[in-house]
Amino acid sequence: MATRLKLGAQLLAVALVTGLFALLIWKVATQDEGASRKLQRGETPPAPAFTLDRLDQPGKLSLAAYRGRPVVLNFWASWCVPCKEEAPLLEGVWNRYRDQGLVVIGVDINDLRSDARRFARQNKMSYPLAFDGIGKTSTDYGLTGVPETFFVARNGRLVCERLQAGVHLDGNRDRFDDCVQEVLSA
Repeated sequence: MATRLKLGAQLLAVALVTGLFALLIWKVATQDEGASRKLQRGETPPAPAFTLDRLDQPGKLSLAAYRGRPVVLNFWASWCVPCKEEAPLLEGVWNRYRDQGLVVIGVDINDLRSDARRFARQNKMSYPLAFDGIGKTSTDYGLTGVPETFFVARNGRLVCERLQAGVHLDGNRDRFDDCVQEVLSA
């Protein structure tokens, strides 16, 4: 009797693991690819829409509210060292080009609100900031880490390939400047 019970429990465990594995395969097969994959193929997909809580003031921040304006969209986190290093460059671009309509939006992900607000204050980030605590928006964009930066044209489409790692780094700095010019002229 004990042998039958043991065998039944083992069969149940194998069935459960097989079911979970099948669910994982289904999820991977049906999951929408992030916008970053489309950019890599040379497409200019629509920027995934989002409405998030603001960090810099009360209320919500919606990407749709900036339709018709060029947007530099930067994903960051308070615990990210390159995010701190690139913050002055993003602030400088915001101050230099906002009279031309450019908007820099910072989206904090996988973080605590209090840490994100402290980080923004310490780094003098005056551009619009949003909070995506669980990272839903980052999934829609196909992020692999932070920081990552996207460029949204006036028509709401992504242009230029995303920049991974800090925009201040030598390898990214020229590309960042080129992408800012591209999004301003698109």
